[in-house]
Amino acid sequence: MAKPTLEIADIFQKDGPAWRQANKGHVSLSQLKVMSSIEACRTEALGGHVAACTKCDHQHIAYNSCKNRHCPKCQGPAARDWLAARAEDLLPVAYFHVVFTLPSEIARIALWNKKAVYGLLFKASAQTVMTIAADPKRLGAKVGMTSVLHTSRQRRVFDTTGSALTHYPHVHMIVPGGGLSPNGNRWVACRPGFFLHVRVLSRLFRRLFIEGLLTLHRAGELVFFGDLTGLSDADAFAAYLAPMRKIEWVIYAKPPFDGPEAVLAYLSRYTHRIAISNSRLISADADTVAFKWKDYRVKSGDRRSVMHLSAAEFIRRFLIHVLPYRFHRIRHYGLLASSKRKANIAKVRTLLGAQPPQQDDPPATEVTPLTLQEPCPDCGGAMRIIETFRRGHKPQTRAPPRKAAA
Repeated sequence: MAKPTLEIADIFQKDGPAWRQANKGHVSLSQLKVMSSIEACRTEALGGHVAACTKCDHQHIAYNSCKNRHCPKCQGPAARDWLAARAEDLLPVAYFHVVFTLPSEIARIALWNKKAVYGLLFKASAQTVMTIAADPKRLGAKVGMTSVLHTSRQRRVFDTTGSALTHYPHVHMIVPGGGLSPNGNRWVACRPGFFLHVRVLSRLFRRLFIEGLLTLHRAGELVFFGDLTGLSDADAFAAYLAPMRKIEWVIYAKPPFDGPEAVLAYLSRYTHRIAISNSRLISADADTVAFKWKDYRVKSGDRRSVMHLSAAEFIRRFLIHVLPYRFHRIRHYGLLASSKRKANIAKVRTLLGAQPPQQDDPPATEVTPLTLQEPCPDCGGAMRIIETFRRGHKPQTRAPPRKAAA
C-alpha cells in the first residue's frame, strides 16, 4: 500500500514548534516525547538498514520505527505480534463483549488524573465482573477477562461538540462465556447468548468506582485545575460526587462474538488503536487540518463527513489521548491474569476436552538475524541486510528508500 500523501508527522513537523512554544509549561514530558517520536519515525533521524535481494539486484533503505504506542505507523506490526500471542489463549467457548463507561463529570476529573483514574477504571470494572460472576445466584464461577482502555468514542476523538466530549475514557472487556467452579473441578457455562445482567453490573461498578475515587482523594492522589479547583476540598468533592450515586452509569453488553476467530478480528482492530490514523487525513495548510470522521449521532444515511480544525487545536486534541508513562492499556484479570494464565487455560481445555490451537509450520528456509521476513517486492526472493547505520547517519550504499506502508 502506498504511503499516504499526508501524515500526522507532517503536521507535527510544520506546526509543532510553534505549538510547543505557545503551550510551554502546559505540556507533559510524555506528550513531548510522543510528538518527537512521531516526527522522527522511519526517518534517517533514527537510523536504519539497507536490504538487498538474494535473487535479483533490488536494494532499498528502511529507516527504523520509533515503536511509540501512539504512533500511527507503528501500531500495525505491534498489533499483529500481540494477536499472535493471544491466539494461543482462545478457548472453544462463546465470548462476550462488555463496555464500562464513565459519566462526563468523572471524565473531566480523569483528564488531569489519568494514571489514577484510568487505573481505578480497570480495577473497578474487573472487580465488578468477577464479584457478580462468583455469586451463586448469578453464574457461581471464577471468570477471566481481557480489558482494553480507550479514551475516545469510535471515530469521535475530534467531534464538534466541544472539548469535554473528546475525552471519553472507557474499558472494552472481552470475557469467555463461563468460568471455573469454586472447587476448580468443572467448567460452568453461562446461558446461551447471555452473560451477566448489565444493571446489576452497573450498580456495583458505580459504588466501587465512587468509593475508589474518595479513597484516592483522601490519599491526596488527585489534582484539580480550572473550574474544578474547589474540589480539592473533601466536602466539596463529596458534594460533587453525590449526584453521581443517583444516575445510571452506562454499561452495555454486545451480542456474543461469532466464534473465537471473531474475537481476534475485533481485537485486531481495537487493541492498538490510536487517536486518529494517517489514512483519515485529507489536507493541511497554514490555517486548518481537514480529516474524515463519522458522526454517530446521525441515525440513518451517510455518516461520513469532513471536519476542519486549526493545526493547534488538532495537535491539542491528539495529545489529550497520550497515556501516562508505562501505563498498560491492555490488562488481563481472573483466569486470564498473566501469572496463572497458561495453567488455567490448559486446565479449562482439559475440562472441555479441547485441543490446543494448531501451531503454524516452521518456515521451510532457515531465517538468520540478517534475513528479513518481508520478501523482495520485485521477485519475491529473500531480503538480507547488507548495511546498518546509526541515528543521524546516512548509509554508504546508494539505494532508494523503501515505500512505506500506510
